[in-house]
Amino acid sequence: MEDKTGVPGRAGRGDEPDRPLREPAPIDRPRIDDAVAASFSRPKGVPGGFDPSRRGTPGPGPSGAPNENGVPGRPSGPQPADPALAQAFGPEDGTENGIQRHPSWQDEVSAPQPPQPDPWRDPQAPVGIGTPALEEQPHPEPVDLSRTDDTPATRLSLSEALFERRLSRRALGAAVAAVAVVALVGGAIGAVVADSARVLTTSTVRIADAPDNVVRPDNTVGDVAQRVQPAVVNIQVSSPSARGEGSGIVIDPDGYIVTNNHVVTMDGAADRADIDVVFSDGSRAPAEIVGRDPATDLAVIKVENVQNLTVAALGDSDSVEVGEQVIAIGSPLGLVRTVTEGIVSATQRPIALGESTSDGDVVIDAIQTDAAINPGNSGGPLIDGTGAVIGINTSIFSQTGGSIGLGFAIPVNDVRNIATELMTEGSIQHATIGVNARKADNGSVEGAEIVNVRDGSPAQEGGLQEGDVVTKVGDRLVRSSDELVIAVRRAGADNDVPVEVVRNGTRVELTVRPALG
Repeated sequence: MEDKTGVPGRAGRGDEPDRPLREPAPIDRPRIDDAVAASFSRPKGVPGGFDPSRRGTPGPGPSGAPNENGVPGRPSGPQPADPALAQAFGPEDGTENGIQRHPSWQDEVSAPQPPQPDPWRDPQAPVGIGTPALEEQPHPEPVDLSRTDDTPATRLSLSEALFERRLSRRALGAAVAAVAVVALVGGAIGAVVADSARVLTTSTVRIADAPDNVVRPDNTVGDVAQRVQPAVVNIQVSSPSARGEGSGIVIDPDGYIVTNNHVVTMDGAADRADIDVVFSDGSRAPAEIVGRDPATDLAVIKVENVQNLTVAALGDSDSVEVGEQVIAIGSPLGLVRTVTEGIVSATQRPIALGESTSDGDVVIDAIQTDAAINPGNSGGPLIDGTGAVIGINTSIFSQTGGSIGLGFAIPVNDVRNIATELMTEGSIQHATIGVNARKADNGSVEGAEIVNVRDGSPAQEGGLQEGDVVTKVGDRLVRSSDELVIAVRRAGADNDVPVEVVRNGTRVELTVRPALG
């Protein structure tokens, strides 16, 4: 290529000027001394390397002939090995398979042969008959029962044991006995299961009876009630205009029966009425009123010509304790021989029985109980755990008319005294001091406030005045007007009794002698 001046230049863009070419860098060859050259240079007459592809690259002559430079060429093709080298490094079998193995490998086994092809995985494999899938089982050897070594014996089949006589008679008998025992046990279990299933599926009704030898728990309430019930009676009262009933107990073998005054008078509705007594055995007899005490709601009636009466045992009401178990027996709601059970929930509970049974101050010093008492229980006994009568059931507190666990009984010690007086005298009078009182409600003192004092009464003679608040009579504290009545009765008539009052904020002690009123 020439530039614009006609001087040859380097090929490039037309706007580049021609640059001079650099001379090639000289080759720096290290000096090789004669000893190194003698050791590592080519042999004389060998122009090239040892590459087998360059073997036989001599001149134009046949193999081994000199080339154009006069150097003899190497023969072409493989040359025979040196015998010494072939013996030292050639293969053992004489073949040209490669370099001989290391001497330490001489003891190794030859490589395993490749596995035969699996005809089941080769779809092109030919079809042929092979070995059977199951090998033929050898016939079992006879069992030697006499051997004593620990080698496990071959098990016998049922046919061998029964028909080929491989077991002794004794062993066969033991096996038969074991089978019989298993069959019996299985049959018993099957019978029980079948009977249980039949109970669930059969249409026949079977009611099992309780065994006779069952030990029943002690029935204390039942035993007490069974002893006392013959002494409890049902009292039926009727008049031309009314009818009522209640309960009572026999207190004397001559036919005396104690009950409530409001039972025989039908709550004051009749002065005289027909009274019938129904005993526990169902027999019936008419009764007459012997005497009654409206102030304590007690009455005594008597039946005639009734033999072999069971008399109730009277206990001691002063020894009754709160929490003691008690039993009530009577005819609530007309249901005769009804037994209820509870405890004593309070003692010395002053209770006013109300205007419906009142012929005066009707107040009792009651035993409170939670044993169920309902209309018809009135006049019936309240019994302790020994079977002794400790009270006569007389009233309940209820907003509905039914039992709510607040029943009241007249203490039997009061009943005994009053009933004896009624049986002998036909009437009774109680101690009184001749005052009307009410419960003190001024908040500063608790007691019975005197509202008025009758002229010439024991209270007037003892110095009591209107406005006095009685807080104590004898040894008994007074917390209400009802308790004042009870305290005066307990003190008795014709006995000087200390009375403590609060007058104008000052405590004053007086002496009063109650009288019969």
